Amino acid sequence: MKRLLAALALTTALVVPGLAMAREVTFNTQLTNYGGKEAYLAYYVTDASGAYVGSLWMAGTKAKYYDSLSDWYRFTGGNVGEVNGITGASVGSGKSLTISFDLADALFDAGYELHIDSSVEDMRYSPSEIVVPLTSNGAGQAVLGSSYIASFSYDM
Repeated sequence: MKRLLAALALTTALVVPGLAMAREVTFNTQLTNYGGKEAYLAYYVTDASGAYVGSLWMAGTKAKYYDSLSDWYRFTGGNVGEVNGITGASVGSGKSLTISFDLADALFDAGYELHIDSSVEDMRYSPSEIVVPLTSNGAGQAVLGSSYIASFSYDM
């Protein structure tokens, strides 16, 4: 149900109804062994001009910590409506998170970028720790994080 809501929100916003084509995409995020509490992660998309398009997933369910995901929070004003129904548990140090979505084909090879903000309570924030263009050629290519995320990749 969560995957359906995320896909529906982005597909509806980006593609004329009735013409929407989608593909299943799996995100693989491996965290470093940073030694702190569980990480909050916000996955969201921007367009070619850097404008916010929509949220895909929030790892971490306590809204009082969402402001620590500072780029996501700046784009959304912390509107929990952006992530209602598309949240899951925060992710522990050294753990991995694998999530799958049906994403609109219109998001690929068209200048859209996936951002991942990360934060850990009582530690520094890492806004846009991962920024990766959504391209067909990028599938399967690992991207290294700079703080809490060791690596990220997506498969189609």
